[in-house]
Amino acid sequence: MVTALENDPDYRKMLRDAGLRVTPQRASIVTILSETDDHPNVEDLYEKVRALDDTVSVATVYRTMSVLENAGLVRKLVMDDAPARYEMMPHTEHDHLVDLESGDLVEIPGTEIAELMSRVAAELGYQIVSHHTVIRARKT
Repeated sequence: MVTALENDPDYRKMLRDAGLRVTPQRASIVTILSETDDHPNVEDLYEKVRALDDTVSVATVYRTMSVLENAGLVRKLVMDDAPARYEMMPHTEHDHLVDLESGDLVEIPGTEIAELMSRVAAELGYQIVSHHTVIRARKT
């Protein structure tokens, strides 16, 4: 089986630069994550990856997500009691809003939140190294 990632030298290089082997399973998972904007959880990823490669197990998806997270290629988004969700490491920082009714995860573009937090941290004598804000909200 040949996935889109296996034909994309940039993704192959990205995995290799992170010290990872390019396996068909990793290729399929990174392809799915790169092409989606819905922040899937492991079960969602598993279903989508199985459509590309029916030999992939749910255990492989869990292990691969851990490897990709540890390598700094994906970001794990933890939402209270809900299953963790994932996204490729963003090119630009952004935050997230969780719709409490539907569970939808919405990206908040822009830098206003980061600028405000940096200003507050500086006033307290700190410099932010990293941040990720999750806003929980209900539609009005």
